[in-house]
Amino acid sequence: MTNSVALLDKGMKCLANELGLVQAEQFVYLLLSEPFNYTEWRRDNLFTDMSVAEISQAADKYCKENP
Repeated sequence: MTNSVALLDKGMKCLANELGLVQAEQFVYLLLSEPFNYTEWRRDNLFTDMSVAEISQAADKYCKENP
């Protein structure tokens, strides 16, 4: 299991790689400044176009490609 500092570092690097440093910082700012329920957002917005079987297959594929 990853410790908190390492996880935060890895997460910020992922955000910066995908969004660029400025937009990654903006993303973090928005999370901290807006009332935001990640669990509710995830339920309502993430993978809504995929079945449970499709999500499971994608997760299996990811795990095999990223040991």
